[in-house]
Amino acid sequence: MAAGFRFAIVVSKYNDFVTDRLQAGALAALAAAGVGADDVTVVRVPGAFEIPIAAQHAAETGTYDAIICLGCVIRGATPHFEYIASAVANGLMSASAATGIPMTFGVLTTNSVEEAIERAGEGNSNKGLEAAVAAVEMATVVAQLTRQPSAT
Repeated sequence: MAAGFRFAIVVSKYNDFVTDRLQAGALAALAAAGVGADDVTVVRVPGAFEIPIAAQHAAETGTYDAIICLGCVIRGATPHFEYIASAVANGLMSASAATGIPMTFGVLTTNSVEEAIERAGEGNSNKGLEAAVAAVEMATVVAQLTRQPSAT
C-alpha cells in the first residue's frame, strides 16, 4: 500500500488521444495502491520535451515522493523523433539524479499511432499504469533506504 505517499503526474498534452489514456491508467494504479486523490497532482505540459523540466520543478518542491512522467512520441519521417525521445529520457534521468526523487518513464516512443494506442489500452498493458506501479515501488524503496535508524 502507498498510503502516506504523494505523487505528481506530469503528462504531455501533445497526442492527448494517447496521453489521456496513460493518465487514466496511472490514476487507476495509484487508487488501487491506496493513494488518495488528494495525494496526487496532475501537471499538464505542452509536449514530451517539456516533461523533464516540469518533473524537476515538481521534485524540487519536496512535496512528492515520486514523479510519474507520461507522454507519447510517434516516429515520423524526420529525425525529430530520436532527438525528442533521447532528450526526454536523458532529462528525466538527470532530474531524478539531481533531486533524489524517483521519476518513472511512461513516455511512449512508438513507430505508429496504432502501437501507441495499443500501449495505452485498458488493463495491465497500459504503460501509464506500469509507470505508476513503478513509482509506488520506488517511493517505497527510497523511503526504506533513507529512513533514519531508530535510537536504541
